[in-house]
Amino acid sequence: MKLYQLHSKQALPISKQKAWDFLSNPANLKTITPDHMGFNILSGADRAMFAGQIIQYKVKPFPGYSTKWVTEITHISEGEYFVDEQRFGPYALWHHKHFIKEIDGGVEMEDIIDYKIPFGWLGQLAHPLIVKKQLLEIFGYREAKLIELFSKIDGIPNELTLKSI
Repeated sequence: MKLYQLHSKQALPISKQKAWDFLSNPANLKTITPDHMGFNILSGADRAMFAGQIIQYKVKPFPGYSTKWVTEITHISEGEYFVDEQRFGPYALWHHKHFIKEIDGGVEMEDIIDYKIPFGWLGQLAHPLIVKKQLLEIFGYREAKLIELFSKIDGIPNELTLKSI
């Protein structure tokens, strides 16, 4: 089974504290997820983020198909980074690292997601046709929504890459 990686960097003209407060609040995930994903938090987002926190969502990754997605916050360093891992859901593996660092004029948010797709060679065939496209769309939407919410820093490139590792 192949391991894939999504790497995203985005700069925003906000304080590190404001970025942390927004990104570490699980309830804000709905705001930065496209509506067509039918994203709803079922439980676990009613308090500040902590290591060991279990959050349950319902998502519609494809029209006509919905599934539960259960993640655990496995690591957290207040104001610096946190890691969420899928415990149950659509991927064979989902390990998502979120980093926040100060830069001139604001913050840089970096996401590194390592993931595997189920269904063996069928999943590998579906990756470039469906999964990769959908992940790039979701993170593109997130980037645009964060720009809308916090406005863009001119001259600082935002990057989004997806690769097999």
